[in-house]
Amino acid sequence: MSEQNPYAERTPEELAALPTAFREGLCAGQVVLVTGGAGGIGLATSILFGRLGATLVACGRDAEKLAGYEAALGRLGIPCFTRAMTVRDPAQVAALMDNLWERHGRLDVLVNCAGGQFAAPATQITPKGWHAVLETNLTGSWYTMQAAAQRWEAHAQRGGCIVNVTAVVGRAKPGIAHTAAARAGTEALTRTLCVEWAPLGIRVNCVAVGVVASPGLQHYPPTARPSFTHNPMRRLGDVQDVAEACVYLASPAANFITGVALQVDGGGHAWGDYWPLGMPDYFRIEEP
Repeated sequence: MSEQNPYAERTPEELAALPTAFREGLCAGQVVLVTGGAGGIGLATSILFGRLGATLVACGRDAEKLAGYEAALGRLGIPCFTRAMTVRDPAQVAALMDNLWERHGRLDVLVNCAGGQFAAPATQITPKGWHAVLETNLTGSWYTMQAAAQRWEAHAQRGGCIVNVTAVVGRAKPGIAHTAAARAGTEALTRTLCVEWAPLGIRVNCVAVGVVASPGLQHYPPTARPSFTHNPMRRLGDVQDVAEACVYLASPAANFITGVALQVDGGGHAWGDYWPLGMPDYFRIEEP
């Protein structure tokens, strides 16, 4: 992350050089699927799993970005394959899973990073915009989770791990109502599936992310930026913070953890506020 540009994205080489809390070889022999793996949190998560010995599979809608992903992981010596597709189409999800099993004969970890949002007043969100966010962030995660669980069950592979990258939903999210609905739905689904799929040995958890440094933050209005660091640690998060949390939940250290939302937000769930469109004057409180 550049000091001149706090929203700059780290390069793959920079990500690969970051320190990690995990031992070398922790994920050796594992196959890890990261949706939305070609950028941001997905890229950081892919590289960290790969550094620890995993074989990566990634999907996304941008074929050019995926080609860059493959090239970057190749330079780092991380085996991978990619597929350009959308998780909003269950047929494409099924084809990806079938291809994955044909190549590797197993899947150990599914990380749902595919997602997106845009800031808009709730009165101005169009049906198309609403469905785009819900279908990617919630329905797409459902399709991949169900497809993975079906194959774990069919192939009698005892156990698998799912990590859904979501947002902190315990507080209101004015300005991103569609995201609030989608992410809350994913957390509720996670709690339900952790019970229903426990007999299959499947653990399902969430990483609930606060405001993390990324180029996308530059698209928010300047009035939003003061709230980006409204958390007890008074700073932006980093994609590596989220990647480390994803690996933790997929690791043996979390073998007795399922159905939780691990909050990686600098304490923002306890104190702070987030205003993607800037704080309205109505909520400004005058000091006495």
